[in-house]
Amino acid sequence: MSHFTNMKTRFQNLFYLEKALNRLNITHNKQKKIQNNSNLIIPQANGHNIEFSWNGQEYELIVDMSYWLQDYPIETFLDKIAQQYAGEVIIGESKKLGFQPIKYQQNQDGSNTLVIERWNEKS
Repeated sequence: MSHFTNMKTRFQNLFYLEKALNRLNITHNKQKKIQNNSNLIIPQANGHNIEFSWNGQEYELIVDMSYWLQDYPIETFLDKIAQQYAGEVIIGESKKLGFQPIKYQQNQDGSNTLVIERWNEKS
């Protein structure tokens, strides 16, 4: 018997969510929905896939916990994605303001270091 779990997230931008999954080397596919929204599907070997589904406000994680096959618990899985998502949002939005990423590094303690710069063209 399946027991799907819907977990709320703060992921509101599909582009940045995809970039975060790519950075973590998590294979995923886009599934186009009728209302101009796409869901992201993370295939699992057992056929019980993980899904990020748009609920009108954010991409919530939908998964049957009985069939979880990832290397780490769901909380850790979401934390890793959230950390990369935040970095992608910072990079993407700062580029819109004229900043350029200089350094993006994952540290041994699991944190990330991001350095961005922007030159003042008026001086």
